[in-house]
Amino acid sequence: MREPRWRRAVLAIACACTVLLVATAVHVSQAAGAPAPASGADDRPVVAVQTVHVQRGVIAQPVRAYGIVAASASSLVTINLPYVARIVQMRVQTGQTVTRGTPLFVVQADPAAVLAATQASSTVRLAQGELARTQSLYDKGLATQSQLASARKAAEDARQALAAEHQTGVTSGNKVVTAPLDGVVLQMSAAQGDQVQAGAAILQLASGSGQDARANVTLGVEPSEAGAIHPGDAVALHGLSSPLAKATADGRVLLVGGSIDQQSQLVDIGATVPLAQTAFIPGTRVSADIATRSGTRWIVPRAAVLKDDQGAYVFQIAPHNKARRVAVDVQIENGDRYGVDGLLDATQPLVVSGNYELKDGMPVRTDRGTAQ
Repeated sequence: MREPRWRRAVLAIACACTVLLVATAVHVSQAAGAPAPASGADDRPVVAVQTVHVQRGVIAQPVRAYGIVAASASSLVTINLPYVARIVQMRVQTGQTVTRGTPLFVVQADPAAVLAATQASSTVRLAQGELARTQSLYDKGLATQSQLASARKAAEDARQALAAEHQTGVTSGNKVVTAPLDGVVLQMSAAQGDQVQAGAAILQLASGSGQDARANVTLGVEPSEAGAIHPGDAVALHGLSSPLAKATADGRVLLVGGSIDQQSQLVDIGATVPLAQTAFIPGTRVSADIATRSGTRWIVPRAAVLKDDQGAYVFQIAPHNKARRVAVDVQIENGDRYGVDGLLDATQPLVVSGNYELKDGMPVRTDRGTAQ
């Protein structure tokens, strides 16, 4: 027997209501478990960074050089005598530091040199007396003009000869010879008791002061770097040996060689460095940092500078803790610091750690352990 039409309609409506209730329950359940989207929220991660203050200052490009103290001939002074003499006593020894006026040695002039000086003095007295006598005779008409002229010439010649003897410094007895400048006794060519000839070297002094504007340190640099070095550039001297590892001395470049040394294949640099009261005695091998291209730039840590296809850049922290990318031009590399040019803001911190994770505009968080 067929089911009534009205019963089939009721059954269909009941099924439809059941499906609708189940769908509504599922939707409500999903809506309750999902977070509501925040309007305008920045869903990018916050990066933890460390920063330092950025500042402008003078920075230079160091050029490394190697050389030796007191190797320049212009810094050496040879002490000798213009007459034959005997060394009575030596007052200094090799390696000793002396100042201007320090007694170096005592000499006694050769008797022949003393006699020559004495004779020159006697000749002057005799010539002056003869001139006075001839002048008197001339005034009385008993001498000729020619005789008077000859007497005047003899007196003048005698005075010049005596002046020459005085310039040699010959004296009877002992004479103390002193140092003409501050320096170090580099070499002694005579000993106590020796007889030395006129002009023979007795000892050699190496200038120990930069005040006399002579190079007392010779350095060698690579030819490719020599063009950046100029007279007046600052020089920082360092010892190469272990005992002198912490020894330093500061000076200035005095001259820059114009050719390459055939043996070392380096360009010679002459520097004047005050070495008094330092451990750098003549013959010491040293290294040096020569400051070139000195100028005022932004000084930033090496770790702050990054590079990509667009060039070098750094990140600063803009207001609202947003990373701001700033393009820079690296001009100087000095150890762990760079000297850069760019539109940096001295009021904004510079990122030195965590910058590899940053992009322009990203939110950042400054660690409490931030370097300053």
